[in-house]
Amino acid sequence: MGIGASYGPFDLALMECGQYDPQWAQIHMRPEQSVQAARDLRAALMLPVHWAAFTEANHAWYDPINRATAEAARRGQPITTPRLGQPVTLGAAIPSSRWWE
Repeated sequence: MGIGASYGPFDLALMECGQYDPQWAQIHMRPEQSVQAARDLRAALMLPVHWAAFTEANHAWYDPINRATAEAARRGQPITTPRLGQPVTLGAAIPSSRWWE
């Protein structure tokens, strides 16, 4: 039995979503895996983190959020995309602009 089944559902899940590479598959999820993890947790809302602050991998800085938002849309997972430092208030309108484009 998983965390989502035992303790969920969760209102918000902060999911790491960036700096992935095949060599790091055991320690960093790909964006699609991050969306699946939010679904496994039964998260009402996913907030992707660790994707725009530092460049450590061989992908564009915006690639993780593009892939995560596409997968979230495909899977029907609500996702919020605040600017760095922008507050997210549960029960209020959530940030969802594609500010990185």
